[in-house]
Amino acid sequence: MAQFVKLDPEALRELHVGNERLVSYNVEMAEVTGGTFWKAYTPEQIAGTEPFEMKGGLNADIFAEGGLMQYYDPIDLYDEKLRTLAKEIGPSWVRVSGSWATKTYYDFDGHTGGKVPEGYGAVLNRQQWVGVLDFCKAMGAKLLISVADCEGLHHADEPWNPSQAQQIFALSKEYGKPIDAVEFVNEPNLLEMSGCPKGYTPELYAKNQDIFARWLRENYPDCLFVGTSTSEGTSNSDPAYESAGDSNSFLKNVPLEVLLKGMQEKLDVYSYHYYNGVAERLRAVMPNSYWLPDRATSEDYLNVARSMIQYHTEKRDIYCPGGEIWVTESGDAGGGGTTWASTYLDVFRTLNELGAFCTVTKGIIFHNTLASSDYGFLSHGSFDPRPNYFAVLLWHRLMGTTVYDANEPIREGAHVYAHSRADGKPGKAYLVINNSRTYTTTVALPKDAEVYQLSAETLRAETMLCNGKALVLGEGNALPEMAPVAAKAGELTLPAATCTFIVLKS
Repeated sequence: MAQFVKLDPEALRELHVGNERLVSYNVEMAEVTGGTFWKAYTPEQIAGTEPFEMKGGLNADIFAEGGLMQYYDPIDLYDEKLRTLAKEIGPSWVRVSGSWATKTYYDFDGHTGGKVPEGYGAVLNRQQWVGVLDFCKAMGAKLLISVADCEGLHHADEPWNPSQAQQIFALSKEYGKPIDAVEFVNEPNLLEMSGCPKGYTPELYAKNQDIFARWLRENYPDCLFVGTSTSEGTSNSDPAYESAGDSNSFLKNVPLEVLLKGMQEKLDVYSYHYYNGVAERLRAVMPNSYWLPDRATSEDYLNVARSMIQYHTEKRDIYCPGGEIWVTESGDAGGGGTTWASTYLDVFRTLNELGAFCTVTKGIIFHNTLASSDYGFLSHGSFDPRPNYFAVLLWHRLMGTTVYDANEPIREGAHVYAHSRADGKPGKAYLVINNSRTYTTTVALPKDAEVYQLSAETLRAETMLCNGKALVLGEGNALPEMAPVAAKAGELTLPAATCTFIVLKS
């Protein structure tokens, strides 16, 4: 049904002041070294005109190169287009991690000749890491990494040692871009898939994380200790899925309580990973975590992000009381993103996550990724911006760090979020998401406003519109003008399936 929303800036209750680096992103270690990552969908699969078929079903090797995966050359972090677009979304954190990082060998003097040592999965050379550091310097970004903890570094029954970590920390400091924060292992709740030594147990993990934390604080006390980058959380299964006995037993998960039971060293920041479900690539092995595209704007779907935030806020209070919460990986679906991750259809989830996160806690969300796979802000290789890029660009330009209770219950057609103005001027900035595909939403404006309305010709369009104008790069990769439309005090009608920023004048 059609909704009515009343904006009343005088009645807003301040919740807190958030982090200016809220919108951040990942650059996967596999991108830096070159490596195997998710194979891109075809244009027809993205448009929804060609079904995605997982050959082999439950018996398929989903991680085999040539099937769902392919090799990618290292990313060029000096690319002018990439740097220009990345800098526009504001001061950020850059996270270089992923399970690939757990198995990466640091060779900064070239002694391996590029040959991967036994027990590792990749080699990171000096030039590649300096490229990361130069990128962070150019972006004014802070740097978060995870360190090696694999069979090549130590066996499961041996303690973790700093021989590798010391190299990457020392080089970064020497180069003038020290590492600002670190996670020990990427997604340690999935020990069998994380890249850790064979035979690793939760108990051994906890002991080794303590060893690492003590080493870190003794040698690099200014570096934040972040953890545990767990993918555990509330159910991301579609309640509308009719199971015939299927389960998500494909992933053997170690509960957070078990993982951290023996941990002695306190975390500085609590982190978790949020994916709203799984991609078509994983549908065969995790069918009840796959959401059909016609459910991607539903209340059930959009509520997953809020439920995850609330769940992990409780966990933060146990394991990192008083610390910030960081979502160190965030995306629409595990497995490189759904077929619609690069389209307008995912903008509803992205903006709703930002809004919901800010109302519950403060911290940072690292979108996975900046420019890799189908869920990247930018397309791989060409670095053309996708709808989600322009969505977070507008968020950065319009939504300030002071967060308010919008005095509107979350419901279909009316996901309303209120912030200070990003430009620091008096007044308030609102985001109103009309996730209904059928009904309009009426907004009562108490005063004149500037309106930025996001839409698309179709929900699975790869080009988004702002106030009816296509958001595409111009000559010389110039960003398109995203000019507001003036709206007089009174009633403003928001069409179905739109996301609208409303900036109220003082």
